[in-house]
Amino acid sequence: MNSASPMTNHRRQQAAGARTRAPRAIAMPAPAVSISTWAVLGIFMLLALLFSMRALAQQPANTQQRDLKVEKDVPIEAEDAAGKKFVIPRSYALVVGVGQYPNLETNFQLAYAEKDAESIYSVLISPEGGNFRAENVHKLVGPDATLENIRRELEEWLPSVAQPEDRVIIYFAGHGFLYQGGGYLAPYDFRMEDPSKYGYPMKSLGEVVGGTISARWKVLLTDSCHSGVIAPEDSAQLNSRLVNLSSSLFSLTASRDRERSFESPDWGGGHGVFTYYVTKGLEGLADENTDSIVTADELAEYVRRNVREATGGEQNPTADRSSFDKDMLLAYIPSNKTLGSAPAPKFGTLVFEANRDGVEVFLDGKSVGVVNKAEPLRLPGLPPGVHTVKAVKMGFEPDGPREEVVYPGQEKTVSIKILIPRRRNRAAVDKFDDGVDKYNRGYAKNYRTAAADFTEALALDPKYSQAALYLARTYNALYEQDQSRKYFEKAVEIDPDYMEARASFAGMLLDTGDLDEAIRQLNVVTQRDKSNAMAWYLQSQAYCRKEMLKESISSARKAIELTPENGEAHFWLAEGLRLNGEYPEAKQAYQSYLKLTDFNSKLAGNLNYYALGFLVGMGKKRRASQQDIWKDMRSLAWFGICDADRKLNSYGSAIEACNQALRYDSEDPYTHYVLGLSYAHQANAQNDRNLCTPAIRHFETMLEINPELEQAEFARKNVGALRKACGVAAP
Repeated sequence: MNSASPMTNHRRQQAAGARTRAPRAIAMPAPAVSISTWAVLGIFMLLALLFSMRALAQQPANTQQRDLKVEKDVPIEAEDAAGKKFVIPRSYALVVGVGQYPNLETNFQLAYAEKDAESIYSVLISPEGGNFRAENVHKLVGPDATLENIRRELEEWLPSVAQPEDRVIIYFAGHGFLYQGGGYLAPYDFRMEDPSKYGYPMKSLGEVVGGTISARWKVLLTDSCHSGVIAPEDSAQLNSRLVNLSSSLFSLTASRDRERSFESPDWGGGHGVFTYYVTKGLEGLADENTDSIVTADELAEYVRRNVREATGGEQNPTADRSSFDKDMLLAYIPSNKTLGSAPAPKFGTLVFEANRDGVEVFLDGKSVGVVNKAEPLRLPGLPPGVHTVKAVKMGFEPDGPREEVVYPGQEKTVSIKILIPRRRNRAAVDKFDDGVDKYNRGYAKNYRTAAADFTEALALDPKYSQAALYLARTYNALYEQDQSRKYFEKAVEIDPDYMEARASFAGMLLDTGDLDEAIRQLNVVTQRDKSNAMAWYLQSQAYCRKEMLKESISSARKAIELTPENGEAHFWLAEGLRLNGEYPEAKQAYQSYLKLTDFNSKLAGNLNYYALGFLVGMGKKRRASQQDIWKDMRSLAWFGICDADRKLNSYGSAIEACNQALRYDSEDPYTHYVLGLSYAHQANAQNDRNLCTPAIRHFETMLEINPELEQAEFARKNVGALRKACGVAAP
């Protein structure tokens, strides 16, 4: 029986070749003239084995594998408010945001373009919005949004993944420039002296979207000065390239040609006005008939009307009505099914003022921003009628929920008063403290008694969010994940701005394999609290398991910047680097992890990794024992070094590292498999038939532990080939 965790198996199968991003052949040294007969035979047999390894590496990423949750990227079935079934197509998006331009003068810097891109990213991956899979939305923000990266994503990635029945969205927030009659989007490394060299031509954008990318629905959203140059009324020739007779294109731009695109703190705490209304529209406000679907036509009408009104007619978003399907689905909002009849066409505004800093505002159950004492939060574009308002701040009783009326065409100020500190029941606090003491001791027996204490504390004080959080963590440590999820959701419900609870909740979601929801929770935390190191390394883990390796590496580096001594941040940096083929750097990161977590086993058994935030989200372990978790992690790190050395053809070092991994987990089938491969390669490299015996032994051990793994077929072939090549008789 395979005893490794689902997440562990996934990473090790990637390392063993079952889910690699590209086939990696191993270079074979040329044989010497004097090579012995058995070595010649061995080389031929090993070449055959390497051929089989190539075939394994080329397996589709969604191949079903034992003990691994496989996420299939398929269209989503849903139903509208009337119960009519429909399909949300498989979807891909590129989101680009550039605010700070290092090669431009101060007056060209933008305050909110990068925040705009983050908002679009959040609404696209939301189940109450775009319903995109997280790995299908590539984000280039700030220094990542170079001309080279934008060109690669647009001209290589999107055309390579999008199929004729898919949906593709491209969003850009930043500067656009006119030069010699042509329009250019300005990437991060843009220079004014030659826009045609340093900018991305809108002509090329039109050609890529209109022709190179194959998709049923194509959406182009550009929030930049002069982005209106690609609008049909201003450039008929370019628009002809955008219109593809075999597919539907929706091009919505922030402004007409020669108009400015505005940004201001007046829109949702700081946004470009165009993106603010695009985001609100995709969140559901553009769903005028409240059928739970935001169509292209609805979004265009909502954005155009509100942006014109907000800017006094100085900015006019444009869309070509002739070139897109008016029923094109841009967002699915299940909660809109309960909103009732369509709102009046005239929208209103709520302005929130607060007596404290850091107050999170919820409108109709959705977070709409944070308000500070000196910074009111202005929310224009709201449908008229009654809306539910709630404001929360950690440690205080909330203001609301209460009802506020939005009047057509009017602006209304809502005063938020956060006054009453949340008073804890003394008995509840005592029970909570008792529970924390037991929880920090670790081990299953202590967790059980801690859970009873936390449950009693929450019963005595139903608004005790910390008790709910620790109860959730306790059930997570006991691997009772349904109960764990229940109380994580309770903690966030009590205190929606409880970032620690959201980050820990994401860790539990990683344990259960709900990677998309984990990414959504972590996206909230990292945008709201950029100093939350645990959230960054959990985000790194989520991205790594989604095979979003660039994003994983970036998040891990941010975690390390914040807490260089946190070993797990180094571990996830190592995982991302190794799976991305950066083997020397990966080895250094693994070694940093091992150094930072070099506790003796007795101390490790007493450490509570969940309480310390070390191993939240590390996947289900075999027993509720902290010592076991510590051993699993060290085994994984040594395995990573082994695999990196093997890929670097350093077979001796790989053998040493894999043997270290087996010291901590002697029954891991993947380590035995990779160790067998390493011995086999070393036997070939050194023409040493004595190394065939340990290679055979480790392949056979792997088969004894779990004969049903996909690698089992190749292990059997390897054993047979090695016995013949080396003259090793079967027992």
